[in-house]
Amino acid sequence: MASSELWLVSAPGGKNANDAWGKLNRCTGNLSVNNKFNIPDLKVGTLDQLVGLSDDLGKLDSTAEVVTRKLVTYFGEVLEDDKSKLEENLTIGNSRGFMEQITQIDNDLKAKSVAYNNLKNTLASIDRKATGSLLTKDLADIVKADDFVLNSEYLQTILVVVPKMNIREWEQRYSTFSSMVVPGSSRMISEEGEHCLYTVTLFKKVIDEFKNAARENKFIVRDFVYDEESLKAGKNERDKLVAEKQRQYAPLIRWLKINFGEIFAAYIHIKALRVFVESVLRYGLPVNFQAAVVEPSKGSQKKLRAELHKLYIHLDGSAAGPIDVS
Repeated sequence: MASSELWLVSAPGGKNANDAWGKLNRCTGNLSVNNKFNIPDLKVGTLDQLVGLSDDLGKLDSTAEVVTRKLVTYFGEVLEDDKSKLEENLTIGNSRGFMEQITQIDNDLKAKSVAYNNLKNTLASIDRKATGSLLTKDLADIVKADDFVLNSEYLQTILVVVPKMNIREWEQRYSTFSSMVVPGSSRMISEEGEHCLYTVTLFKKVIDEFKNAARENKFIVRDFVYDEESLKAGKNERDKLVAEKQRQYAPLIRWLKINFGEIFAAYIHIKALRVFVESVLRYGLPVNFQAAVVEPSKGSQKKLRAELHKLYIHLDGSAAGPIDVS
């Protein structure tokens, strides 16, 4: 079974094209699955140019990896319940350029993710208010106009959350919390979990007095005023957000799919350039090396590093490189 990592290995060339490849395969045996990473013949500049290019490619490589990982991570977040489809959407296309392309994709990703995330978060906030207990949830879907005394100059119906274990106490005592409570006006309109929701009608001028007395007796008055237009507007707002999220979803998936292909292709091109430049700097001219993609078998990484170290220990210090075999 293969591990989840891939190594790029550049082996110094031998007498013919297959010499380095054969040595690498004999060395690694069943410790890895190896594939040639063929790099076309590229123009070799001066030593100073190669050294400068090596530094630039190192920075570009890191940037490309960060943006690629960021895009893939966000792709998974956008897919939500369809995350299992992430792999089939990660297809590779052709790259146009490098730094400009990576920067543009990164900037576009930031802008698109901010817009889509704001939409998701607003919708999630609305949905959170529709869940939870009667102490915190939005009551718009529970109440109806018939539950309230409306358009009265003096009277107002309020909503009170009552623990189920205290229902009897509420029904016996609510009218004593103020002298201006309408007798017999309290009615249960909903019950969920450990609480019930009651209405009670009283004079507007004693609402604060009633709230304080209710709170002292562990009954919570919800801040809610029935307004038909506001309730409709709230429901319409959610419907609009859902529709807008659905409208943005398909174009965003398409953009992520296309630009993953673009940036991953650019990332691999950068890897190829780095392998070429580093190989020329390490092994010298004429250009003679074999690059390979090495996929270690599961649990074999430590032993594989040790075998590669033994195979190439005859190279000078910079060529052998710091191989950790601990």
